[in-house]
Amino acid sequence: MSFDISLLSLVRPLEERKSNSSMEHYSTSTMLSEVTNIQEKDIALEEDGKIVGWVSYHDLVKAVVDRWKRTLSYYNTLLGSVDDAITVIDENGVIQSWNQKSEEMYGFTAANVKGKKITSFFETESVVLMSTINDRKGVIKQYNQPKPDVHVLINTSPIIVDDEVIGGISVERNITEIVKLNDELSSTAASLHELERNVQNEQSLSPFSKIKGRSPVLQDALHLVKKVSKTDATVLITGESGVGKELFAEAIHKASNRSDAPFVAINCGAIPTALIESDLFGYDQGAFTGAVKGGKKGKFDAAKGGTIFLDEIGEMPLEVQVKLLRVLQEKQYYRVGGTNPLPTDVRIIAATHRDLERMIEEGSFREDLFYRLNVISIFVPPLKERKEDIPELIQLFLQEFSIKYKTPIPEIDPEVMYMFLQHPWQGNVRQLRNIIERLIISADENVRIEPKHLPQNFVKQLLPTIELNETSIPPTLENDNEIVHALKLTYGNKTAAAKLLGISRATLYNRMKNFK
Repeated sequence: MSFDISLLSLVRPLEERKSNSSMEHYSTSTMLSEVTNIQEKDIALEEDGKIVGWVSYHDLVKAVVDRWKRTLSYYNTLLGSVDDAITVIDENGVIQSWNQKSEEMYGFTAANVKGKKITSFFETESVVLMSTINDRKGVIKQYNQPKPDVHVLINTSPIIVDDEVIGGISVERNITEIVKLNDELSSTAASLHELERNVQNEQSLSPFSKIKGRSPVLQDALHLVKKVSKTDATVLITGESGVGKELFAEAIHKASNRSDAPFVAINCGAIPTALIESDLFGYDQGAFTGAVKGGKKGKFDAAKGGTIFLDEIGEMPLEVQVKLLRVLQEKQYYRVGGTNPLPTDVRIIAATHRDLERMIEEGSFREDLFYRLNVISIFVPPLKERKEDIPELIQLFLQEFSIKYKTPIPEIDPEVMYMFLQHPWQGNVRQLRNIIERLIISADENVRIEPKHLPQNFVKQLLPTIELNETSIPPTLENDNEIVHALKLTYGNKTAAAKLLGISRATLYNRMKNFK
């Protein structure tokens, strides 16, 4: 229902009015909220210059009280139903409303805070609502830290009546766990990279040792990576999800003259839009309400002298893209709320699975930033284009997860190897790794992995591919090179090679007898 009503709904016939006292005059289209000058008088309703009825002062007051009760009921129900903390203050900063989510988030009951100034419970600089009232301007999804251990995204609006600010309202969403998780992940990732670097130094491993595969397309990509590693050029790594773009970024860093400095990775698609700028560049004290005293360093500070890896760069908001462009152009940046430029000595490597050129056409990615990032472009080929690497990757993952779960390394049935080689692998190396881990966990000890152990959805995805390939398999082999190639693909597994070639195992053995 509407919170407002028409005066016409309260009208009485003129003949019922016995008093001769004067009345206030309004048109029949007037709403209750439009009666701005309520006096202790009845109201005459006019239409086309004629009085058609009247509203008694008693009925007017009764209607106002009824609307107020109904509005209050809606208001209180709304406060209790919203899954965010809601605070309402008057123009002096006195708390008028404080819902249950606010109680849970801040530990103050409504009974304790209502009627008291909000600055009695929060530092003045942490109260966005006060600046909203003073500036007559709200904020949308602004990051705020009202308490040292509480992080929120806040929306605020001034409450205005007749062009006068009478208060303000804030709606705060708790993102404390997201912020803490992001900090923990960043810290853990940094520790892991440092540990890997130390292990690599001790074992004298190649910086590229984690990139497995001997396929020509992969080797071409690695050749370019090795050349780029010796420079400080900005690199853009492209490729489908799951191909291992971060491995390439790590390899570039480890093989560079920055290898002793930090490698800091940040996923631009995993951080809330309101946090990404301060996460990258940090912020100065007083940069925004709730800013930690003394400010906070960002990822560019943490990566000083080293490399910062911006994964999923296509997910970066346009307003942050502008700031990143400045870093690439001027080799300096500003912290959020800061006025002093800070020089940066950081190599930038970006990666994406998205078509940035199409995003430029759509207006969701800056063209100037694209060309700044795309100094050197490295395409990591999908697994479907380097299927000869699949057997090696399978053996690698079998060893990894057998050690992890303390089980013997199982044997792979030739039929399974054949199915792996024919699969489209939409999820690429990540999908293959996950499949092997699942097989290690689900298979019984000392039982080789057979087709029955494969997930149903894996087999469903495979069937159309197998049917298509088998119809195109030649009935005879033109030369022995095809057999040699098939044996290389299957790491010498003759049953899988025969299946791949579309011939029987006996035919394969007969052809192999003729090898010189």
